[in-house]
Amino acid sequence: MVDLSQYLPILLFLAVALVLSGAFVFLPMLVSRVTGTHNPTPEKLAEYECGFPAFEDSRSQFDVRFYLIAILFIIFDLEAAFIYPWAVSVFTLGWTAWFAMMIFIAELALGLAYAWKKGALDWE
Repeated sequence: MVDLSQYLPILLFLAVALVLSGAFVFLPMLVSRVTGTHNPTPEKLAEYECGFPAFEDSRSQFDVRFYLIAILFIIFDLEAAFIYPWAVSVFTLGWTAWFAMMIFIAELALGLAYAWKKGALDWE
């Protein structure tokens, strides 16, 4: 027979998590209704990110080139994130770290050349 009292701390943890997450979601909505700050007007419901109404449906599909450019940006942004700490400590790391970074940069350069040759960077 299984002793179910061992599961009591887990159940208490789940109950507290559910109560707190529900409070964080529903309590601000309740407070805004009670205090009167929930007053949707046409000005509050208008577009605010670009300043003018959208031209078409917001669920329209984007061209795949947007995603390719974003992926390439992330790859080369990560390159900078790896190179900066290496550059700060290159003199204390020795020649092994220098050769490892040169191999890393060469691999990224080959990737850039491949993407360039395939036309991923061309915008038509």
